[in-house]
Amino acid sequence: MQHHVPVVIEQDEDGVFIVSVPTLQGCHSYGHTIDEAMKNITEAVVLCLQDEAPTEDKRFVGVRDLEVSL
Repeated sequence: MQHHVPVVIEQDEDGVFIVSVPTLQGCHSYGHTIDEAMKNITEAVVLCLQDEAPTEDKRFVGVRDLEVSL
């Protein structure tokens, strides 16, 4: 069975890519390149899906960039 899940990619201050799936609780990983991070989150998603289905009560809509002034 195929699943399509949204993946959020961030980069920390050390240049490490942090990846997470917002529709699977606790499904996170990282990598030193985006390719490595995507490989690692793929493995994590497979494990997470063995424990739970993606949450149906919330839908991932997207990411927006917000600029604020202090």
